[in-house]
Amino acid sequence: MSQDEFRSMLPGQADFTLPRPAEPVRVNGRRPIPEVPSMNGNGNHPGPEAPPDPIDVWDQRVAAGLAFLRRRFAGNYEVDDFGFDRELNDAVFQPLLRVLYHDWFRTEVYGIENVPKDGGALVVANHSGTVALDALMLGVAIRDQHPQERHLRLLGADLVFRMPVVSELARKSGATVACNPDAERLMSTGELVGVFPEGFKGIGKRFADRYKLQRFGRGGFVSAALRTGTPIVPVAIVGAEEIYPILADLKPLARLLGMPYFPITPTFPWLGPLGLVPLPSKWLIQFCPPIPTEHLTDLADDPMVVYNLADQVRETIQAALLELLEKRPDPFGL
Repeated sequence: MSQDEFRSMLPGQADFTLPRPAEPVRVNGRRPIPEVPSMNGNGNHPGPEAPPDPIDVWDQRVAAGLAFLRRRFAGNYEVDDFGFDRELNDAVFQPLLRVLYHDWFRTEVYGIENVPKDGGALVVANHSGTVALDALMLGVAIRDQHPQERHLRLLGADLVFRMPVVSELARKSGATVACNPDAERLMSTGELVGVFPEGFKGIGKRFADRYKLQRFGRGGFVSAALRTGTPIVPVAIVGAEEIYPILADLKPLARLLGMPYFPITPTFPWLGPLGLVPLPSKWLIQFCPPIPTEHLTDLADDPMVVYNLADQVRETIQAALLELLEKRPDPFGL
């Protein structure tokens, strides 16, 4: 009798299978004891690693949140000379703005490689939208898309820093007053500075004038870049014009309230607080090639050089806006 015939006569040998492993025992009815995977001959665990336990992930998030609150209450955090709080910006402001940036506006970014990897630069963009959400979305784009995750230090109008709560939030997020000394100081220390030369003329223009750049003022932003020798990065933003389309401007009421304009939109003030919700337009942001200025530092006070450079920046942004509008035929499409 052969060994095979002998084995076939033994009960249970023909259809023998290994028993299934026992179910993991739960501790306190909520968390299973992790199983220890077997090792191969090289002492390594075979197969892909198991996904992290969602309960452990939430435990880590809660612990990080409590540690953040403990540092805030204890005053154990740093701000720079302008009031910029990096920790608060990364932990609170940026996550909130990312909801609008990714989910509501479905923002797409082009040419982020044109933003310098290090050192100072002046980021100049068109302004629109009734409320300056384009400035905030531009900051999120640079923070999330840039390889170095750089912060954008925005220059704001005096009105922003005269409002009690808004002023404090603006300082904490890294903004400062739109003046040449502050801009030059930031760029000299290697910061990215964001400026919107159209100002209130841009964000307060009517929907009929959408994506038509307004006058760039006296070109003060150009002289600041020339004095520090930092490059100028023109940026075109498409999408902000549709979030609060201005149909009319009640100037008498605006003067009474001390505001640059009082907008009438399809939803405001007719819908009350709901009229403050921006419409979900599709956003495109294009970073154009930087314009060098280090060879023009001696001409920072020459009005013709300043005017010509400001006009070059304006024409670059206007041309980029037209290109982006061709890429986005539907303002509210995907």
